[in-house]
Amino acid sequence: MTILVIAEHDNKVLAPATLNTVAAAAKIGGDIHVLVAGQGAGAVAEAAAKIAGVSKVLNADNAAYAHQLPENVAPLVAELGAGYSHILAAATSNGKNILPRVAAQLDVDQISEIISVESTDTFKRPIYAGNAIATVQSNASIKVITVRATGFDPVAAEGGSAAVEAVAAAHDAGTSSFVGEELAKSDRPELTAAKIVVSGGRGMQNGDNFKHLYALADKLGAAVGASRAAVDAGFVPNDMQVGQTGKIVAPQLYIAVGISGAIQHLAGMKDSKVIVAINKDEEAPIFQVADYGLVADLFEAVPELEKLV
Repeated sequence: MTILVIAEHDNKVLAPATLNTVAAAAKIGGDIHVLVAGQGAGAVAEAAAKIAGVSKVLNADNAAYAHQLPENVAPLVAELGAGYSHILAAATSNGKNILPRVAAQLDVDQISEIISVESTDTFKRPIYAGNAIATVQSNASIKVITVRATGFDPVAAEGGSAAVEAVAAAHDAGTSSFVGEELAKSDRPELTAAKIVVSGGRGMQNGDNFKHLYALADKLGAAVGASRAAVDAGFVPNDMQVGQTGKIVAPQLYIAVGISGAIQHLAGMKDSKVIVAINKDEEAPIFQVADYGLVADLFEAVPELEKLV
């Protein structure tokens, strides 16, 4: 049994989610191969070769994969994946874009966002915004799976010594082309990788008031997130949204400020190790999942908290 893991990267750096995906593969058992599809991503392939538990790295270096367009990467994965028992990718925007196409091309079902491995063919995944956990068994010849990174502790990034093998296959579907991208730049940690996250909700009242959270986050070395209500109200950009339709996070510490705790939001952060809630409504649902709760006016509590840090 051999498992193919699709590396998440930007042609320069291997994304941490890859380590969580390899951890899921290790739970399944067998040899683990990692595919790095990109252009000029030799450094990524070398980093993948050092991951503990990886026995081989496949490096598909071609202009067609420079921006990992799913129309080009999916045929590559389907071609290579035909010889594997399992194909895994992190449940990121890339993984969610590529693997359904792979499953269709291989004519098998896909199992999405697993959080636990029960056996080689049985997995657990959240449904109904995380309010229920489904146990799913697949009899597909090749199991195509996306992995919710927060469900698995990452394997060590160092310690492995896998061989790197070049892959010559080049698939350019010619149906899409890369036009450009606008990347959000911040001195704060990336939201899904941060050890501490401070999030604000509708209770922040407006975008200007997020300055209180930014000040606290800078003291803590934290990332700043937001609820869907705050994003929909235009307080902050979409890339800050935490929740079922936003980003899934599981930091060591999650501080929810002025967030009521709608199911949609809880689905994206309830796996956090420690949850602190600050809300003036003592009946707010967020207190049901919080390890520590403070019933207070956030505009008084947050500045005071910042002074104490």
